[in-house]
Amino acid sequence: MTLRDLVDKLLGRQPASASTARDRLQLVLAHDRSDLSPELLDQMRREIFEVVAKYVDIDLEEGDVSLETEDRVTALVANLPFRRPIASAPPKSD
Repeated sequence: MTLRDLVDKLLGRQPASASTARDRLQLVLAHDRSDLSPELLDQMRREIFEVVAKYVDIDLEEGDVSLETEDRVTALVANLPFRRPIASAPPKSD
């Protein structure tokens, strides 16, 4: 999510249809290039949420994990708004 997207979201602005179409196409291309099945991506999302939730109280409704492509590079991007750290003992290492 770019800074402009964040400002638009905070101000409640609706993106232009061309911008929305471009974003959707980029998402489809990123999924195709990653060669990951939708089931595997969903499993990754759940596991990422579970791991992060061990350390901070995250907002699951607003959280998102997606694939983004920029300059022919595909990245897994996690946007996980958190409310506060979880107060607990540090995890034991294996």
